[in-house]
Amino acid sequence: KPTFLYTNMPSTSAPHLWLRAETKPMEHRAALTPATAKILLDAGFKITVERSEERIFDDEEYAKVGCPLVEKLSWKTDAPADAYIVGLKELPENDDSPLHHTHIFFAHCFKTQAGWRELLHRFDAGNGTILDLEFLNDASGRRVAAFGYMAGFAGAAVGIDVWCHQKMGSKEKYGALTPYPNEEALISFTKERLSRAIALNNNEFPKVMVMGALGRCGTGACDFARKAGIPEENIIKWDINETKKGGPFPEIVQADIFVNCIYLNQKIPPFITQELIDGERKLSIICDVSCDTTNPNNPIPVYTINTTFDKPTVPVASSNPYPLEVCSIDHLPTLLPRESSDMFSHDLLPTMLALKNRAESPVWVGAENLFKEKLQAARA
Repeated sequence: KPTFLYTNMPSTSAPHLWLRAETKPMEHRAALTPATAKILLDAGFKITVERSEERIFDDEEYAKVGCPLVEKLSWKTDAPADAYIVGLKELPENDDSPLHHTHIFFAHCFKTQAGWRELLHRFDAGNGTILDLEFLNDASGRRVAAFGYMAGFAGAAVGIDVWCHQKMGSKEKYGALTPYPNEEALISFTKERLSRAIALNNNEFPKVMVMGALGRCGTGACDFARKAGIPEENIIKWDINETKKGGPFPEIVQADIFVNCIYLNQKIPPFITQELIDGERKLSIICDVSCDTTNPNNPIPVYTINTTFDKPTVPVASSNPYPLEVCSIDHLPTLLPRESSDMFSHDLLPTMLALKNRAESPVWVGAENLFKEKLQAARA
């Protein structure tokens, strides 16, 4: 057990960032890349990096720029009280111990997701703090850094590939996904699969409907569909104007592939219902990039579990025998981990540099105030 005294406010004169190893299966991204770590080190930061066999960047890439390497999960016992514990996805499961540090990560607990209260109680018990990456917003309310574009890009790729798998008549269930070394490899693979599938589909391309098409995520989905060779007229782009009347929307089930890219921040009528999918439809794959699976306001209430990279899809029960599958992987950008990490870390860098004057940074002050607000809700 550590013997130092924990405090709730890390040092701001020379911030210490502790990049933890991700424990979520198949998570290969990093919140800080070796390139951004070097810039932060040059700016006076101290950075400790936990070793990781999963991370797309080799440990030695961090060591080469000057980051000391430590063992996986050593932040629990060895990280100084004033260190910021930096990561991306959830903390290790099956652990209810108090959390003492200030953590910067996607906590997935500020929108009453499953387990939100329990996680906040752990921070309450340890006098720790969450500075949630999802809620780092600039003065205009726009997120300073997000994986949205790459999430949509990867989501469209998976949706198209599942459709191809269905059309090629394979008796096998759609198999595990593995990360691609770069965007070009993913596009090349999809083009080849698409050419084989449309040859078995009367040479007809699928219709891809993107919900939230004007946002970062939706833009990524549309861009991938284009790069894969889907004709522009087959990319159905919906956003606020098309949905302002409120769902459900029968148009969704007339597309072959539905990619949901919205950012859900309030209760809205469902986009689709069991009645719609039980009726006549072309829809055979939903890629729910937004992944509000456990959110009580989930607008796609036809499935209840998150899927994973080793089991990417789950069948949807329907009285219509035409197949319908859902992909609901909540870390799709790790399909292209290096490019996703580079893009995110580059966008996050100015905000990380502002940790030197955290108390004067509107972004960080706003994040801490939101944490305090959610903590009070968890105590109620």
